[in-house]
Amino acid sequence: MGKNKLKKFSEMETFPNVFQDSYKELQTRTFEYRGKWASDFFKNDNPIVVEVGCGKGEYTVGLAKKYPNKNFIGVDIKGSRMWLGAKESVDNKMINVVFIRTHVELLNLFFDKNEISEIWITFADPQMKHTRRRLTSTRFMNHYRQYLKEGGLVHLKTDSNFLYTYTDIMVHENKFEIEENTNDLYNSDVVDDILSIRTFYEQQWLDRGKTIKYLRWVMHYNGLVEPEVEIEPDDYRSFGRSRKE
Repeated sequence: MGKNKLKKFSEMETFPNVFQDSYKELQTRTFEYRGKWASDFFKNDNPIVVEVGCGKGEYTVGLAKKYPNKNFIGVDIKGSRMWLGAKESVDNKMINVVFIRTHVELLNLFFDKNEISEIWITFADPQMKHTRRRLTSTRFMNHYRQYLKEGGLVHLKTDSNFLYTYTDIMVHENKFEIEENTNDLYNSDVVDDILSIRTFYEQQWLDRGKTIKYLRWVMHYNGLVEPEVEIEPDDYRSFGRSRKE
């Protein structure tokens, strides 16, 4: 591991808004803020919004700046990436931003039932060969429902036509209520200042002529059906994402 990564990991240990509890640790004790984020950490009743796969945390921090009346938690397993957003929020003394370094599959150990109001999935790996690994699969929908309020919102923002198409089918087959749906966000009639936040990589994709897709739907607690459908793979190489053959 490079010295720069080690330095970032060491610095993150000192950040008051970063939690890195391991699975092993969480097997021996309950995470201190599970079920108590509002009362004990944020100390308010504002809605809690989670971004899964937050990367550098640009979107989490951007949302928190726009909406000081909401609390935002970015989640990723890559600590060296997360350091950027965590440091910015600490340097700016932002009190409505938190980062958790963990696998998405472990979030039920950090959040209790009905604790989260919204989930953002931004530019996730489309996992074209592995349905169960897709962050919009019914496997993950069932996982999110362990802590997302019934009637809570799920947002998908992606450059991947494959992931967008799959998610669109999943949402329709499971009869989720769709609030927004576009396969070309910045040439659509969607008017929402949340969508004006652009990460560094998103701007790179736009500069390359790629379109950004956006879906927002309401979560329900009925049984879910995993779609059985073949979708044409994406035919381009994204930043930090290897091409799927």
